[in-house]
Amino acid sequence: MSEATTLEGCLGGVGREVRAILERALDDRDLTEGEGVTLLGATGDDLRALTLVADTLRRRQTGDAVGYVVNRNINFTNACGKACRFCAFARGHRSEQAYFLPMDEVVRRAVEAERLGATEVCVQAGLAPGMSPTLYAEACRAIRRAAPALHLHAFSPEEIKYGAGLARVPVRAFLEELKDAGLGSLPGTSAEILDDAVRARIAPTRITTAEWIEVVTSAHAIGLPTTSTIMFGHVESELERVRHLLLLRSIQRETRGFTELVPLSFVHDEAPMTLRHSVPGLRAGPTGHDVVRLFAVARLALGRDIAHLQASWVKEGLREAQSLLACGADDLGGTLMNESISTSAGSGHGQLVTPATLRRVIRDAGRAPVQRDTRYGVLHAFSADRAAVDAPEPLDDVHDPEATFGTYASLTLDPRFRFHLPTVDAEADA
Repeated sequence: MSEATTLEGCLGGVGREVRAILERALDDRDLTEGEGVTLLGATGDDLRALTLVADTLRRRQTGDAVGYVVNRNINFTNACGKACRFCAFARGHRSEQAYFLPMDEVVRRAVEAERLGATEVCVQAGLAPGMSPTLYAEACRAIRRAAPALHLHAFSPEEIKYGAGLARVPVRAFLEELKDAGLGSLPGTSAEILDDAVRARIAPTRITTAEWIEVVTSAHAIGLPTTSTIMFGHVESELERVRHLLLLRSIQRETRGFTELVPLSFVHDEAPMTLRHSVPGLRAGPTGHDVVRLFAVARLALGRDIAHLQASWVKEGLREAQSLLACGADDLGGTLMNESISTSAGSGHGQLVTPATLRRVIRDAGRAPVQRDTRYGVLHAFSADRAAVDAPEPLDDVHDPEATFGTYASLTLDPRFRFHLPTVDAEADA
């Protein structure tokens, strides 16, 4: 059956307004703000048609391959001078659960990741009081010396703004120094919803929308790509979700610097604004259909400009992430090895998924697995055959990741890494 016949059969049962929007999308017309809001309310036949169109556009734009990257997260400190209401990871610097990894431990984790087949380390952390302004560059140089083949994907826009402030230099100059030190790309986190009224409700001291844009566009201008993200399912409206997506589209058309979009469901269980703050209108995370609609609309809104749409198994679990491969997604993210931020907020999906497991999930969805690098270059293309037998990889032999890599809970209680302002100052200045 042809694509046109399949789509005609599906679109035949939908409402007139939704059908017109989906037909425009199939004709490669830009999704408008109002159209996006309409689609984020789709249910029943309208929703089924939306997901089919998103899947069709995904096939046109990226093909049937599904990517993943072998990587490791290194969150070198949870000490943070800010108190974002959605963040259960951060600890105040006086907390007995605040930690700070010394540089040799950060490097050890990077080297271990490379030995296990990783091509990337993702380094992010809290905004620790007392940090030296040179620490970010020193971390880049130390990892680069010890593991030169690893791609260093590091430092959120919030961290870049903080580091530039500590160094008393413009954001672009700070980024240039980090690039010279070995930084390869930035995670586009700390975006949440790019609307300052929303940000004031969930994180009043957070980086502003304009500051986030300044960091990512400055990175793009000097050849540092970034991801892009949206955290949804808390207090934002459907209109604010759409405006966020269309702002990302506008930035991408100017800079071409985003490698992907990663929608992030709000994990509410242990979030401070769930437990300790009164935030009017707060939801307990997105519903299943909210997630499906967001992914499908993101594909329609952004697919021609940001081709790759990543489903986070950490946020959604592997089963839901697999189902999103039929709703516009074409990537399952990384193996991670360590996961602290979502876990601390109450996510129960673990801290490691092995390459073999990712390939099994992708093949079960009828797609072909591809191990990629950070910039979506193909490192190894695998058969889509569900019966295929792949060569074993070192990370596939890790059967107890918590015992192998440790946990966030154990890290916060490890006396070797207890955060102390004088110790951090001395290490940073050494």
